[in-house]
Amino acid sequence: MEQIIFNIIEALKFGFIQRALIVGSLIAVCCGCLGVFLVLRRLSLIGEGLAHFSFATIGFGLVLNVYPLYVAIPLTIIFSLLLFYMAEKANLYGDTAIGLISSLGIAIGVMLASLSGGFNVDLFSYLFGDILAISKFEALTATILSVIIILIVILFYHDLFVITFDEEFAHVLGVKPKLMTKLLLVLTSITVVIGIKVVGTMLISSLIISPSVTALQIAKGFKTAILISTIIGVFSVISGIILSYMLDLPAGASIVILNFCFFIIAFSLKKR
Repeated sequence: MEQIIFNIIEALKFGFIQRALIVGSLIAVCCGCLGVFLVLRRLSLIGEGLAHFSFATIGFGLVLNVYPLYVAIPLTIIFSLLLFYMAEKANLYGDTAIGLISSLGIAIGVMLASLSGGFNVDLFSYLFGDILAISKFEALTATILSVIIILIVILFYHDLFVITFDEEFAHVLGVKPKLMTKLLLVLTSITVVIGIKVVGTMLISSLIISPSVTALQIAKGFKTAILISTIIGVFSVISGIILSYMLDLPAGASIVILNFCFFIIAFSLKKR
């Protein structure tokens, strides 16, 4: 036990571990907050669709030799609003619209990879995540964006809460459901893009869904669900990073597996 504690203390001395823990924790907070709203609104797969599309935008940025986030964030935001438009105008449920288009992102990403000579190291890291290799610039960018997202959620918490349960009542209160839904999608888009470096495009939706679903198994209230979801997300990210460093395991996969373990525990407690 003492050796394990010593190894953890030693790991915390490295700058790349510190950056990974800070960025991963902030992104986990964003995912924990937004995930509860998305799950209760039956938009839980939005992370999957946005992640698939962002893979294409990242590939596009790499082909153009431009920093991927500069391309991925605005294009993914536009795509999220397109999903909203399709769900509204084509009379499709949210998850149906996501499933209809999300595969397009992976197809475009693979096409771009083929045109550029195959999967290079950078594109591969975005596909499966590589948080331990996050640069100082990426850490700073992710930190700033995460803080902005958290502050916006706090500022518009009551409006987001109302539209989650009753859009008609939201109209009575003067809240604009469509505008708030678009805001939620924009915040989710940014979270997905900056979270790709943590667990990759293939697993980012799990970081949004799993902590929220786990929290909803045991929480007695909405704020409690958000708090528990956030705690689970942060703990799984920290534990996953430490396990990844000590046991030489993929960080993203470790985080996702830990999240699933927490869900099993919460589900068992609920049954009892």
